[in-house]
Amino acid sequence: MKTAQRLHRIKPSPSTAAAQRVRELKSQGLTILDLTVGEPDFDTPDHVKAAAIKAIEAGETKYTPVNGTSALRAAIAGKLRERHGLDVTDAHITVGGGAKQVIFLALMATLDEGDEVIVPAPYWVSYPDMVRANDGTPVIVDCPETDGFKLTPERLTAAITGRTRWVVLNTPGNPTGSAYTTAELHALAQVLLAHPHVRVLTDEIYDEIWYGDEDTPSLAAAEPRLADRVFLTNGVSKTYAMTGWRIGYGVGPADLVTAINTLQSQTSSCPSSISQAAAAAALTGPQDFVRDTVRVYRERRDATVKLINDVPRLSCTVPDGGFYLLVNCRAAIGLLTPEGRLIEDDEDFARHLLDSRQVAVIHGAAYGAPGYFRISFATSAEVLAEACTRIAAACAALSERSS
Repeated sequence: MKTAQRLHRIKPSPSTAAAQRVRELKSQGLTILDLTVGEPDFDTPDHVKAAAIKAIEAGETKYTPVNGTSALRAAIAGKLRERHGLDVTDAHITVGGGAKQVIFLALMATLDEGDEVIVPAPYWVSYPDMVRANDGTPVIVDCPETDGFKLTPERLTAAITGRTRWVVLNTPGNPTGSAYTTAELHALAQVLLAHPHVRVLTDEIYDEIWYGDEDTPSLAAAEPRLADRVFLTNGVSKTYAMTGWRIGYGVGPADLVTAINTLQSQTSSCPSSISQAAAAAALTGPQDFVRDTVRVYRERRDATVKLINDVPRLSCTVPDGGFYLLVNCRAAIGLLTPEGRLIEDDEDFARHLLDSRQVAVIHGAAYGAPGYFRISFATSAEVLAEACTRIAAACAALSERSS
């Protein structure tokens, strides 16, 4: 079968591939400590599940409007008003089968061949390939650890051209957990105000898995003059442990939302009616679950950061949000395994952890961060402690090459 050229421009998600490799090894009877997981290890809150059951029993099992039920759109509007002081109407809200689908459709609706999308690195693995799949060109901008893994106004200015259509801001970010402060958003906004042809896609899926004293800021609220150029995306997957329910949403200019809804009408028609009822309950119901799980994540983060930073040749900064650590392993590159294999890059290092100690991580180059690897702490404290012990042993087993 002849496949379309766009398929040759993209590759399977590295995180999905890593998860599949873990499943294969487990099926062989191996005990793998899996630190690749990109979803909460908690169950969906009971009141959310109850809302789904109630919707089923009430016969709410038919098609819904393309852009979601009125109840869910009202819940989204209420959440944005409460968290960011944003007032949005139905015309500015679209609902899809996960935030990933919403982002993909936004790019599909706006990109032509040769259009550029600025993607700060480290980045979520899907951004560059989603751009390529929609005929665009990802412009990767390296954001080093010394800058908190964040885009600076100087780097943004240098990356913008006449072909730039979007800048992607993932805050708090995957894989780094870094988040932009209000002052940093204001500084980026000053650059963007001078380039009215550039829109901003903010991916805020981790915004409530957040360790600061104040709510994480959003560009749409920080700089109202950019309101007609910001497309805010979010969902219920991470905050409410609802990854399998597949509900995400986007909020932005009415013309863009209309375009996305048109595309969705010809692809999936609408999101699941049952999942929408559950999502509305999550957004409007008790928020104790969020506070409780964030407290657990914070404890895991603090313990794991200390354990990793105690390992010779490894280091990591403390993330502001999310449930990931991006660990610097550059000091281990160039060393030899006990079998005499050279660790040439971060992928070799990740393979060494898996082969020698049965610890699964994702290599940093998959995120545009060579010399690093990503740990998810969305797993038990016991697993994290044992995994860090094994990682330390794997590092200790490496040796210098003889001259």
